[in-house]
Order: sequence, then C-alpha cells, then structure tokens
Amino acid sequence: MANTLQAIRGMHDVLPSETPLWQYAEGIVREVLTGYGYSEIRLPIVEKTELFKRSIGEVTDIVEKEMYTFADRNGDSLTLRPEGTAGCLRACLEHGLLQGPQRLWYYGPMYRHERPQKGRYRQFVQLGVECYGMAGPDSDAELLLMMNRLWKRLQLCDKVRLEINSLGTIAERLAYRKILVRYLEQHHSQLDEDSLRRLHTNPLRILDSKHPAMQAVIAGAPVLMDYLGEDSRAHFQSVTAILDELGVAYTVNVRLVRGLDYYSKTVFEWVTDGLGSQGTVCAGGRYDSLIEQLGGKAGFAVGFAVGMERLLALLETVDVAVAKPVDVFMIRVGRLASREGLHLAELLRDAIPQLKVQIGPDEGSFKSQFKKADKSGADYALVLGDEEAGRGEVGIKSLRVEQGQQTLARADAIAFLQNHYS
Repeated sequence: MANTLQAIRGMHDVLPSETPLWQYAEGIVREVLTGYGYSEIRLPIVEKTELFKRSIGEVTDIVEKEMYTFADRNGDSLTLRPEGTAGCLRACLEHGLLQGPQRLWYYGPMYRHERPQKGRYRQFVQLGVECYGMAGPDSDAELLLMMNRLWKRLQLCDKVRLEINSLGTIAERLAYRKILVRYLEQHHSQLDEDSLRRLHTNPLRILDSKHPAMQAVIAGAPVLMDYLGEDSRAHFQSVTAILDELGVAYTVNVRLVRGLDYYSKTVFEWVTDGLGSQGTVCAGGRYDSLIEQLGGKAGFAVGFAVGMERLLALLETVDVAVAKPVDVFMIRVGRLASREGLHLAELLRDAIPQLKVQIGPDEGSFKSQFKKADKSGADYALVLGDEEAGRGEVGIKSLRVEQGQQTLARADAIAFLQNHYS
C-alpha cells in the first residue's frame, strides 16, 4: 500500500456517503435562487492570469502567493480560478449581457494554494451570486434577504449571524486610507509582520487582523464610517432600514473590510462561531468599479460568495432529511431470477420514474444479499428466486418495519410500490 496514489494535499474526495447531504444543500440553493429570479451561468475553471491581476490586484496575497498559475503550450499565462466574480463579469462583458439588469449565479470549484485546515482547502466549492445594473440599496438588501431565506430553509439561522458595514466610495476610502496609514505609522512598533507588510499596500486589511496583539491598535484606529459622504451614508442607512423592516437581524461591524480592493459601499459577512478560525461562511458586497476596471462601461454590481464546505460543516450539526440513495433493493438468486429481475427493475422505473432501484449481485445466498439490501438504506427488498420468476411473482420485504415478507404477482408488486411512492 506504500505506493498507493493519494489525492493532492488540500484537494479531497467527496465520498458516496457524503454526497446526499451535498445534493440536499444544492437542491435548496437552486430553489431559493430561482425563487428570486436568478439564472445560472456556467464558467470556465481556467482563465487568463491577467484577469485576476486586473480584478483582484497584483499586490494581494491571492495573486502573489495563492494562485495556481502556469504557462500553456502556446506560452500564455493561465490560472485556475481563485474566485468567481472576475470570471462572471468577464463573461458578461464578452457576451454583451450588461445591456440591462442581470441576476446570475454560478457554482463550482475554486483553487488557492493555502495551508490546508478544516474549512480551508486548496480546492474548494463556492456558490457565487452576482447582480448587475442596479444602483439602489434595494439590490444590496435583496441579496441579504435571499441569504437569510437560505439559512431558514437549511435550518441554520441560529448557527450564523450577519455583520455589515460600508466602505463608501473609492475616493472616500482613499482619503480614509491616508488617515489610517498615519495612525498606524504612529504605532509602528506594535504592528505584527502581516500588518507591516500590508501597511502601504492594503492597510484596510489590517483592521481585519485576528492577531491578539493587534486588537488594541485596531480598537483605537479611526472609523471609516466617520469619513463617509452623505450619499454613502444614505445608501447604507437605506439597506439597514430594509433589514429592520423585514426582521433580518444584523450587527454593524465598523471594522469589517473585504480583502479585495474593488469593493465599495455595502460589505457584509455571515459568520459563525462553530467552525473555529474559519468563521466566515458567506461574504460579499457592492463592487461597481470592477466593471470599468475590466474594460466595460461604468455600471453597478453587487454580489456574494458562499463557501460550501463550511456550509456543509454547519449542516452536519442539524437534523435534516436527506434523500436516500436507494428506495428498493432487488435480490436475485438463480439464472432465471437474474434475468427476470433486470426486466422487473426496468418496469418499475417506467411505472415510477422517481423510484431509485438498485440491483444486487446475481451471486450469493439470500442471506448475504439481504445484508447488502439492509446496508443500502433501501425501504424494501424485492426477493426473486427461480421459482418466483417462473410463476411471474416477486417477494416484497420491508427493511425498516418489522413485518413478514409477502409474495405478489409482478403487476400487483408494481401497484404496491406505486401506491407507496406516489
């Protein structure tokens, strides 16, 4: 076994025993998003490296340290997508989708070369939601209402909380940045290594530091909200007013910043205390400036991303009824039974399209196959030997309720299951 190949560190398999919970969450996600009029867009996993340098910024940890970047055979620099917003906006600009409002969502793997830990992987699945062409606070608030509904549907409302802030316009943030840098320079000796590195490249990220030694410095820093203009304040107050009116609980976190420079005005995170240091499950905000940054005309954009591994980790802590992989397990013993079992299974799938029928191996005793049937999680075992097959009959045995096995004609067995699963 020493030479057995293994998955790449930080890129894990989702096993058959785990996929039902994923499918449960994915089904609810799709229902909620389509209920708000959002359409799915499917995007490439690989993009030109320049896309992320222009959108995320060259002096960010993601671009400098975390991206999987390589040269293809033509010598072009390509990158496995580390996030989805840039690719979604690139697709909209390329295909002329921004002539009017667009509500889009996407789903799939992203890649960052980070130190793997629970809730933080090098390949991770992300749900992304983007709204284009809408400037008002209603669109910001609608995204928060939509996520709030998703938490309700997933029974996770008591596991997460909403934190919200405003970063103002880019001009307001740049003015504040100078004030913040002056303040931090006065406390230069108290800054940790990460903060020193970010001081003149991305100083707002210092406010997001979790380092214990930095908390006193951060607590005394100037508050960005105090430097916002009237329009930015009004926008933020309108968002929070809508949340108040519709009963969505939130906390204004004046130290909340997003790690990407393209955000402006509303920013938010849904956080949890249940996942250790990886407490952010959903994050996003408004990023109007990115459209021009990628070559489009000035416009409006707001969106968010959900880390699905973190969401699934929370979902494992609540009791949800996921779909069983198998409803009926077919037991066959004998040559005739083996052939007739295949035929009967097809008739069942024709008669009950939603029925999940698994056919057991055509070898082994009834006893050994019953063990496999029970392990499959099926509700019923259909039992077919050569004698039953010859008479056009089949045995039905409940695997979850204590009751005897009954033998029915094939048509009656189909009717029995139709009645049960209709």
